[in-house]
Amino acid sequence: MSASTVQSAIKPILYSYFRSSCSWRVRIALALKGIEYEYNPVHLLKDGGEQYSQEYTKVNQMQEVPTLIIDGHTLTQSLSIIAYLEETRPGYMLLPKEPLVRAKVREISYIISSSIQPIQAQIGLQLIIM
Repeated sequence: MSASTVQSAIKPILYSYFRSSCSWRVRIALALKGIEYEYNPVHLLKDGGEQYSQEYTKVNQMQEVPTLIIDGHTLTQSLSIIAYLEETRPGYMLLPKEPLVRAKVREISYIISSSIQPIQAQIGLQLIIM
């Protein structure tokens, strides 16, 4: 069985929280690429956070979402997951072809994931808990 057959034969599994902007990024990429997947919700607030359960810790030792199981591999971190999808799944292109424009898109993505998102997530969590 070739690698491309394996890719299309097994449905990916996404562990995600509906309010997580990191998870949204992956769900959007999967939708744009037309990739069907199994959705496993991980509620980050219920019962102290389902991400801390023994069951989920076996899936992702960092106890974070999203986690994507695809092609027999477990991937974490939204930008890494999206990069893998872009590199292994032809069709709709998530990044421009021109290297400079592609680099600028990545630059914006890193600013969001490294600078803006952590602050936004902390403020959002405080509002939910209050």
